[in-house]
Amino acid sequence: MGNRRKSRVLAMQALFYMDMNSNGSKEMQLECFCANFSLSKKARPFFLKLVNGVLQTKSELDSIIENFSDHWKIGRMACVDRNIIRIAVYELMYCRDIPSKVSINEAVDIGKRFGTEESGAFINGILDSIRLALEKNNIKVSLDIKDE
Repeated sequence: MGNRRKSRVLAMQALFYMDMNSNGSKEMQLECFCANFSLSKKARPFFLKLVNGVLQTKSELDSIIENFSDHWKIGRMACVDRNIIRIAVYELMYCRDIPSKVSINEAVDIGKRFGTEESGAFINGILDSIRLALEKNNIKVSLDIKDE
């Protein structure tokens, strides 16, 4: 497994943990997660970029995801699926160095591994719709994201 895939998987797991745990601040939860899961020096920077980026833009990401998911509120989605989708949408919008096909394929593969039997198709459908809208400039991207 490559470093970016490891970073994405760990980011999904960290965001899942934060989604399911309401105790303490997000910073404290992230510190706790990192203390309990080993992150290689090569995987850590991208992992932190994804987790912090998703946390900074979560309300924007959730709004976009809900707009492109037919009759699915973000809270009704499986926790694994919604966090995989959040990461991928963050990549599509804010990681210009990553081709959209790569972000979508990675999300689908991670969804198949950690989600349900239907996760891959569900994730792919939402992400492909968002990708098309971004290509047509139908989604505004704010550029004031702080890398941490």
